[in-house]
Amino acid sequence: MTSHFFAYLSRMKFIRRWGLMHSTYPENIQEHSLRVAQIAHALAIIRNRLFDGGVDPERTVALALYHDTSEVLTGDLPSPVKAFNPEIKRAYHAIEAASREKLLRMIPDALRPDYEPYFRPREADRVHRELVKAADKLCAYLKCLEEVAAGNPEFAQAEKALRAGMEQIDLPEVRYFLETFVPSFKLTLDELH
Repeated sequence: MTSHFFAYLSRMKFIRRWGLMHSTYPENIQEHSLRVAQIAHALAIIRNRLFDGGVDPERTVALALYHDTSEVLTGDLPSPVKAFNPEIKRAYHAIEAASREKLLRMIPDALRPDYEPYFRPREADRVHRELVKAADKLCAYLKCLEEVAAGNPEFAQAEKALRAGMEQIDLPEVRYFLETFVPSFKLTLDELH
């Protein structure tokens, strides 16, 4: 049996993010997923080393890598559209769930149990998914910082809103990341030494 699973995942590079906004540097969900995985990994390590956590950084990375895969079938719906009203939000979540199920069914039966946790949330992964969600929001904030630093005012309001959202996340590892790593994103290459 031929599986189309990885052929679909390879199309993540064609799904652009920030569809309603002018970007100085377009971002696709494949790039985004890598960045989310890197930051989620860091958040897990920060939690474990500095805040007495007991999370598996590698598990967090794997969940992050697959967190937006449903968008190869749905596309990336901009946040203002998703949040327009509760009905649209519920409908879109249902579409995402159906997309994840379709992708999961593409995996050969013998391998499917190993992929299932990435497509069907489990309570055992709640803490890991919380870190992935925080990393996802951090990535959106970092994208805004980069765009504003590049002189793109299109992202100025989103940057303010996302920064306020970052302040509302009650995770010490997020605060640590914001204080330790984020200031560097406001520097030029020459200043990074």
